[in-house]
Amino acid sequence: MTGLTFSADRGILVALMGPSGSGKTTVLRAMAGLEPIDAGTIEIDGIVLTHGGLPRGARRRELHRRVGMVFQFHHLFAHMDALRNVTLALVHVLHQAQSEAESRARQLLNALGVGARAHAFPHELSGGEAQRVAIARALAMEPPLLLMDEPTASLDPARRSELAATLRALASQGRTIVIATHDTDFARACADRVLVLDGGRIVREGPPDGSTGKVF
Repeated sequence: MTGLTFSADRGILVALMGPSGSGKTTVLRAMAGLEPIDAGTIEIDGIVLTHGGLPRGARRRELHRRVGMVFQFHHLFAHMDALRNVTLALVHVLHQAQSEAESRARQLLNALGVGARAHAFPHELSGGEAQRVAIARALAMEPPLLLMDEPTASLDPARRSELAATLRALASQGRTIVIATHDTDFARACADRVLVLDGGRIVREGPPDGSTGKVF
């Protein structure tokens, strides 16, 4: 991808849209420090990523405290229940006591409506439940930026509406959210701005609806 430039303030939800292969997921992975960049810079809450490889060591840990990512297929650890999936980083990265980490994890799971599933394993969760556990895990480090790849892929229409409301609530708390999605209705329901990508470039940009700069 070349020539892609955008910024997002806190409390803003940006939707990346476009056909498969347009670069949406690559943008998210680059922002999360999972994909190297060949030129230019990415700045996230004071952390600057440049070309020359992926961030390592303390710099990588600092980036992961600023960026939470929810993958399309959730990537929960299959051998851990929901509670342990959420507490893992709190214990091993932030070095919190187990009791403190579990208290924080239960708070997040309850806030996302899956508190009763704390001891369920990933194979026992519905698609929507697994996604909410993955969001709780991403939020456990209290990152200012949340990235989500195709968040509605495994959800029915009712769950999509619930997720849109959840993301709007998170944005209202001052968190920046960037999602990659094919779901036009979902983007209309929750996004403040839409960037349409094609061939790794932004070809349209603006609010999803409105009298000026309408994207779709």
